Amino acid sequence: MSGAALLVARARAAGARIATAESCTGGLVAAAITDVAGASDVFDRGFVSYSNAAKTAMLGVPEALIAAHGAVSEPVAAAMAEGALARAGASLAVAVTGIAGPGGSGFKPEGRVCFALARAGASVLAETVDFGPLGRGAVRRASVSHALDLLLAALPGAAEGAGQAAGSAGRGP
Repeated sequence: MSGAALLVARARAAGARIATAESCTGGLVAAAITDVAGASDVFDRGFVSYSNAAKTAMLGVPEALIAAHGAVSEPVAAAMAEGALARAGASLAVAVTGIAGPGGSGFKPEGRVCFALARAGASVLAETVDFGPLGRGAVRRASVSHALDLLLAALPGAAEGAGQAAGSAGRGP
């Protein structure tokens, strides 16, 4: 069973509803989830907020937060996840913002991706993963897999699902 299929099955069993807020993945996390038959039972919506203006308009990310930390930061990822959770009929939201490449800088290199997971009634989890300069497609696929793993880990039965999402992210850009 693919990671996305496992996620849908676990979310259904838990009565969870999922939302995504994506920047560098451009909707690929939502696509991986909705590739699974029956995903409409658990998937509410996905926000593709590629620009800073979209992050502010769609998700309520404060412009000052983006100015202070940059779009590729844990505080912005956390605000994206919180915004998705607040705007969707969801109990669980994941956010992804990063530098898929090519390019980057010494401070924010290619392959750096920030993730956040927001759950109703819980603190937001935010983390940064440096995938390295794997190339745009590979960074995006790795980001999808990691986002699915974060969602899986937040659901009951997570011990059996850890690392399972890799099989669902094989559809590249």
